[in-house]
Amino acid sequence: MKSQSMKPLALLILLSSLLIGASSFSAQPNLILILADDLGYADLGCYGNTFNETPNIDRLAAEGMRFTQFYAGPVCSPTRCNLQSGQDQARFGITQHIPGHKRPFARLSDPVVPQQMPLEVETFAECLGKAGYATGYFGKWHLGGTGFSPADQGWQTAEEIKGNTQPAADKGGLPQRTTDVLACKAGEFIHAHKDKPFLLQISHGAVHIPLSTTPELKKKYDHKPPMPGYPSQPEYAGLTEELDQSVGRVVEAVEKAGIADNTLILFLSDNGGLEHEQGGRVVTSNKPLRGEKGTLYEGGIRIPAIARWPGKVPAGSQCSTPLITMDVLPTFVALGGAVMPARQPCDGLSLAAVLRDPVSTLMRDTLYWHLPHYHHSTPASAMRQDDWKLIEFFEDGSLELYHLKDDPGEQKNLVGTESTRTKSMHATLQAWRKQVKALMPVPNPNYDPAKADQLGKGGEEGGRNRRKKQ
Repeated sequence: MKSQSMKPLALLILLSSLLIGASSFSAQPNLILILADDLGYADLGCYGNTFNETPNIDRLAAEGMRFTQFYAGPVCSPTRCNLQSGQDQARFGITQHIPGHKRPFARLSDPVVPQQMPLEVETFAECLGKAGYATGYFGKWHLGGTGFSPADQGWQTAEEIKGNTQPAADKGGLPQRTTDVLACKAGEFIHAHKDKPFLLQISHGAVHIPLSTTPELKKKYDHKPPMPGYPSQPEYAGLTEELDQSVGRVVEAVEKAGIADNTLILFLSDNGGLEHEQGGRVVTSNKPLRGEKGTLYEGGIRIPAIARWPGKVPAGSQCSTPLITMDVLPTFVALGGAVMPARQPCDGLSLAAVLRDPVSTLMRDTLYWHLPHYHHSTPASAMRQDDWKLIEFFEDGSLELYHLKDDPGEQKNLVGTESTRTKSMHATLQAWRKQVKALMPVPNPNYDPAKADQLGKGGEEGGRNRRKKQ
């Protein structure tokens, strides 16, 4: 990775490389984004899990590219916002799940979370729709209610579907599993649009709590020996397998339509795994990464990510370049021959060259995160610069510095021995927050240490809201 500051010659080289990367692919390929909810880095077979069974997603990795340093936001709505917009969510203030939650007596008062992504944002669906794509969205949105739905943001066929179960299809029948419903909707869309370029996003509720699965899968995992060092929770494993089966049906629909060689499938999670339910029960683990959803440690922001495109993306390949969900918009726009939004910034980069060659580098050396809220940690910001990671906690101003190549589990804080680097990175992080106009928490005049952990109106998205650093 190289510096973000670009002189005209460097910018020309970058643009040329993007054009070369995109030109090596098919003209206007079909683009499918499958987004899991709360799926952790260590939950899939292709990432080393031996308890959860995910043969279809593992097949995607075997036939495509598996990413080992792909990042998202630390919680749901921020990632969904940066995916759709190509911009860091801090620009919109959507730095927590919508509608957010409050801790009225905590040390800091965190910023109010907007209730929707602005309609002025031009999404990748709008860009590709202008280029002749049919666009379809099925599943969880979490970026606004009436008037701010997927249909209002360029998705021509759109149906919001939440949770892990749906009402019975027939009166008196059994509830439907959401993974099945989404697979059916996706298959119908693929069949209906197989003869023209299409963009399809499938946004699952799995594996978000409350956990549930089918009786058959629950029984299967109840009787399966646990994986050493992993919680091996049967309902979590069953729901993960349901997700996997749904992915398999989408791939099957693509292959049955005869369009596999002209279809990119990108599989991502919206944040790191949620290790603890609200009651404290441990349901998964992100180890060897530290932390979980709602934190800025690697376990909260590093996600499983896979790209498959037969004949275009090298089969069985692995990419270790640090990438982020903001890169999806410029990638899809470049591959689809569309035009980038003219009136909004883009914080991501096209991954066209990376998809062709996993060792390709990008003209970027720094990634940023901003979580000025109480979730599973205290309000904080973070940045990654090359292999170095800095986290700033706002309650006490403390800093933590880690060298991720040597210490991916973030166990050894190097602030004391890397004072010059710490100071430089901290200044860069502060300058970035100013640049994107990131909202900051402020001292709370109602601070009460005895009540600091109490939640106010609004509840929480999932899991325990622990205030202490992990």
